[in-house]
Amino acid sequence: MSQEKDSRQYIKIRGANEHNLKNIDVDIPRDKLVVLTGLSGSGKSSLAFDTIYAEGQRRYMESLSSYARQFLGQMEKPDVESIEGLSPAISIDQKSTNRNPRSTVGTVTEIYDYFRLLYARVGIPHCPKCGREIKKQTVDQMVEQIMGMPERTKIQLLAPVVRGRKGTHAKLLDRAKKSGYVRVKIDGNMYELSEEIKLDKNIKHNIEIVVDRLVVKEGIEQRLTDSIENVLNLAEGLMTVDVIGGEPVQFSESFSCPDCGISIEEIEPRSFSFNNPFGACPECFGLGYKMEFDEDLMIPDKRLSISEGAITVMGWQSCTDKKSFTYAILDALSKEYDFSLDTPFEDYPKEIHDVLLHGTNGKEVKVYYKGQRGEGVYDVAFEGLIKNVERRYRETGSETMKAEYEEFMNITPCHACKGQRLKPGALAVTVGDKNIAELTGMSIEKLQAFLKELKLTNHQMLIGGQILKEINSRIQFLMDVGLNYLTLGRATGTLSGGEAQRIRLATQIGSGLVGVAYILDEPSIGLHQRDNDKLLGTLKHLRDLGNSVIVVEHDEDTMREADFIVDIGPGAGEHGGEVVATGNAEEIMQNEKSVTGAYLSGRIKISVPETRREPTGWLKVLGAQENNLKNIDVSFPLGVMTCVTGVSGSGKSSLVNQILYKRLARDLNRARTIPGKHKGIEGLDQLDKVINIDQSPIGRTPRSNPATYTGVFDLIRDLFAATPDAKARGYKKGRFSFNVKGGRCEACSGDGIIKIEMHFLPDVYVPCEVCKGKRYNRETLEVKYKGKSIYDVLDMTVEEAMHFFENVPSIRRKMETLYDVGLSYIRLGQPSTTLSGGEAQRIKLATELSKRSTGKTIYILDEPTTGLHFADVHKLTEILHRLTADGNTVIVIEHNLDVIKTADYIIDIGPEGGDKGGTVIASGTPEEVAESPVSYTGKYIKPMLGR
Repeated sequence: MSQEKDSRQYIKIRGANEHNLKNIDVDIPRDKLVVLTGLSGSGKSSLAFDTIYAEGQRRYMESLSSYARQFLGQMEKPDVESIEGLSPAISIDQKSTNRNPRSTVGTVTEIYDYFRLLYARVGIPHCPKCGREIKKQTVDQMVEQIMGMPERTKIQLLAPVVRGRKGTHAKLLDRAKKSGYVRVKIDGNMYELSEEIKLDKNIKHNIEIVVDRLVVKEGIEQRLTDSIENVLNLAEGLMTVDVIGGEPVQFSESFSCPDCGISIEEIEPRSFSFNNPFGACPECFGLGYKMEFDEDLMIPDKRLSISEGAITVMGWQSCTDKKSFTYAILDALSKEYDFSLDTPFEDYPKEIHDVLLHGTNGKEVKVYYKGQRGEGVYDVAFEGLIKNVERRYRETGSETMKAEYEEFMNITPCHACKGQRLKPGALAVTVGDKNIAELTGMSIEKLQAFLKELKLTNHQMLIGGQILKEINSRIQFLMDVGLNYLTLGRATGTLSGGEAQRIRLATQIGSGLVGVAYILDEPSIGLHQRDNDKLLGTLKHLRDLGNSVIVVEHDEDTMREADFIVDIGPGAGEHGGEVVATGNAEEIMQNEKSVTGAYLSGRIKISVPETRREPTGWLKVLGAQENNLKNIDVSFPLGVMTCVTGVSGSGKSSLVNQILYKRLARDLNRARTIPGKHKGIEGLDQLDKVINIDQSPIGRTPRSNPATYTGVFDLIRDLFAATPDAKARGYKKGRFSFNVKGGRCEACSGDGIIKIEMHFLPDVYVPCEVCKGKRYNRETLEVKYKGKSIYDVLDMTVEEAMHFFENVPSIRRKMETLYDVGLSYIRLGQPSTTLSGGEAQRIKLATELSKRSTGKTIYILDEPTTGLHFADVHKLTEILHRLTADGNTVIVIEHNLDVIKTADYIIDIGPEGGDKGGTVIASGTPEEVAESPVSYTGKYIKPMLGR
């Protein structure tokens, strides 16, 4: 009995070998909050996601029928001997958010679906034109409106029986024929019911039965009334009057405006969906914006004249060459409209500016052009730069060209729906005097207050009470995970990893499941310390419902609150993969072997620097207004490390990524970006380049690896090409590349593995039989340097390579920087697709460190501590200070207190998120910010400075 009870209380894992795990056995208590921690790359994710989650999911899939399984794809069995006591697993990680532009916070949390239902059932329709409330129409009112048409107007009364439904609809057509109807209009085409009509069952159809054909004149009222009644019976209260030679008029027993004569369609939940043709704005198809060519990107520097190359858009770069046709056109325009091509673009009067951008309005100008086939005079009606490139973009068949044109395009709100994504009819429906787009534009916090104040009639309450209850509970969950500053209309593609993960967390709490294993990947990313307590409360709530919550996490607060901690290590990569310590926070702290315990107990600590560096200059952003920034001026010190802090949603990313980085990238790196709204920047002359070091992958294919990214592979190939063996065989450095023919194994094209496609089983990757996974052919591998072939070198870890190449300074320097950033364990030829975000970021940092510095570079990092353990954060702070030691500037957006306390300068933005943020509330050294009475960051940093 005790044995049975034991397996019910623990998830027992035996012999886990996935990735770098070393055959580990571990018992994780069920229905508890468990934290898995350890160095970056130590194997935490391999245990949590690739073992526990993968097996939980696979077992659940196995329980389905084979018919259902064929649609789901096979799950691979993780490399583990046995797992007992496992529940169905749900993983909430950062990667799985939908990047589709149609997906919003509202649709992901399903709150928007409830709002659609609420508006369809209790919303009050108004006329989209005059704004007055719309009531239902009676048959008599319809007859009057039709009789009001000009005499002798020919009309057909149509009964719309099918609107946007798939199927062949054979029975319906047969019934209509038997009822004596002769004609039917299907998808806009007229058919006789006597002919055979075959419809594609997979396409949505619109079918309208022709009930009567009339000419408007005196004395048809009786027949018209009878026919209208027939139509309304057939089509459930709807009628379309097809005016021959005019626009069709919609009538409805339900909604129409007597003043404007506008009838709006029956209101259904789908009328409010911007992903459905019934609700979406027809201009932008429900996206709310359009891609349009932007004058500022086409002509970035308006101080230049056209002949100096002001126009940089594709197809018009040649206009500085006097032999080109584009020059001939502009020359003809300059003669016709009397302006010079040598005048700076910004000095042109509005009229000339409009002619160049929007064309001559059909007026032809004489263009003299001398080409290879002779010369001539052509009459050209210039369409304007914007129309011209729009046409070229539309007509090109090449994806590459399209992508190049898109660099000159900007996203602008749709002019028809003003970015509200819906048809005018749907936007004219209100609840509590607000339409659905206005509600989704409110922050969650304001929305909650609005719903509390909402007054509904008794009748509306009967219908909508249940819906409102569901909406309110879901909004409360979003408040609980600290997302009160988001709006429901925010696209999920613009959310940070941590935000997206917390939204999924809120959705899961809403589902109220019990007995599930939730596996989370660092949910505290992007959360200010202040909001951490809310998140912990949510995780404990999930646990108290009766679920096992397993969190991969580096956050100190979470560890102290956890019921159980598994510390994996001791090192990373090859040196990790073992269970170092288990137990609660106290037990971990007492374990001598655990690095995590050493940092938690304070045996090892990241020390506060003795002195703070003094700035060498200032970079000043003036009038920042992007998103929620309140027209602020911010001064960034140069030559030091600055931390930009503040609660989630306060405007840190808007300031640093949208304004500062994009402006610097545009002006210093000549990138084509449009910075966020601001008035100007002072102090640019003190910098020469900007580098953004983020956590995006260093390469998306298995052919990219740390050796190719850092550039060390070129140096290694040079070495091999210089060996006596290579010279004797006449091999150049290209022979040692696995990307080109010659030295690589042709059987696997230098991949080392071959993909074997298995129908209804997962693809299997097997090592190539010819080269045994070594990527090169036999001749290439026979060339040795110090007894090692090129494959042996790619298979070395950074640490091994550092000793192996100790006499080659150029290679050794690059290896040392990789070693310094804590990547001693990665292999030089490890495919970059297998690296974690933190590892990819540190490879980028190492590449920057190994370059010769000018001392005028500015580095921008957005939450670089994501995925990093205390020990890794320790290393990171040292690297960042090394970058500033050469006079470079480092600007970091960060919530991690260990990084913030070592910064030379802090800019704290707040005080809250969303509308209540967007101002600088404190700036100065950490000691100065700690004294600020209004700064949340100051409050949390103060105790750290004493440690």
